[in-house]
Amino acid sequence: MTDKLAKIQNWLNENQLDVAYFSDFHSISYLTGFESDPIERVLALVVFPQDEPFIFAPALEVEAVKGAGWTHPVYGYQDHEQPYQLIAQHLHAHTQHATTWAVEKGQMTLDRAAALQTAVPDAKFVGDLSPVMVEMHIIKTPDEIAKMHKAGDDADRAFEFAFAAMQAGVSELQVMAKLEYDLKSAGVVGMSFETLVQFGAHAAEPHGDTGSTRLQRGDLALFDLGTIYEGYVSDATRTVAFQTVSDHQRDVYNVVLEAQLAAQSQAKPGMTAGELDAIARDVITKAGYGEYFVHRLGHGIGSSVHESIQIATGNELVLQPGMAFSIEPGIYIPGDLGIRIEDSVVMTETGADSFTHSSKELRIID
Repeated sequence: MTDKLAKIQNWLNENQLDVAYFSDFHSISYLTGFESDPIERVLALVVFPQDEPFIFAPALEVEAVKGAGWTHPVYGYQDHEQPYQLIAQHLHAHTQHATTWAVEKGQMTLDRAAALQTAVPDAKFVGDLSPVMVEMHIIKTPDEIAKMHKAGDDADRAFEFAFAAMQAGVSELQVMAKLEYDLKSAGVVGMSFETLVQFGAHAAEPHGDTGSTRLQRGDLALFDLGTIYEGYVSDATRTVAFQTVSDHQRDVYNVVLEAQLAAQSQAKPGMTAGELDAIARDVITKAGYGEYFVHRLGHGIGSSVHESIQIATGNELVLQPGMAFSIEPGIYIPGDLGIRIEDSVVMTETGADSFTHSSKELRIID
């Protein structure tokens, strides 16, 4: 029994609940080490206060569950079978007490909850596992931090592959494909989210897509990317210039850089998330670009790219050692340019320790 599963068992006992039912594949990976997105199929982890837990998975995943080091029961089902009826059967084989349940209310859909209720009519979904998982995720262990540093090292490598792929006339999609090919050829398992490559004015869309825009002399190029290392992720952004840079581009870039460096260097335990956001936001506002900084300063990160911490205006969350989050100010002027600079960091006793170390000084790729 892992320490994480033992915490769930303790929580069930403290709250006098019979069953914890996990259906979010991110939670299952975090608690068991088995990573898989079942898409439309059913994947579940069932934990009891005393009895050993079990994983219920598509039949094609059963051997992979065992291969991930899971030493407790794993039950599979075929596509033609009724998964929730089978879950009920396995459940009652493990325990005679399955009335009060805790589920991930922030994740479970209404139709799946109804199907589960039909299979286990006596079940009462009275406990919520979502805040429990948030609390477990929020402070990282030394092992988790070490894995995130490894993912950060791979993100730094990805930036170098990205810059090497830049040449006049190449499209955003071509650069994305080349950097991911080179990175995976070097042994990196995969990306933690879809790599974002944006050239010129296209980068003024903070949540735009990598597309067909082609690189031209004088463009700024924005790269937002991350990698996965043993279940933990990185997330970082760099913006570089291609062949030449205008005074206007340099001036805006320097404002974003000042904001990012100020927030990262001044981050300390005991300040609130809102206070940290204000450090970067004040720099950008005083420079006259406040209306173009249109998102929060950062978000939590760990076994998934977006965890619960919000580094945002008004958030009174007190930052503590072990919390990991991004620091990513940006300026986005429609029809002109978009610049974002981002590191993800872990809070230590003395300040923010970055997972990525690629230079943030304005780089001109020739």
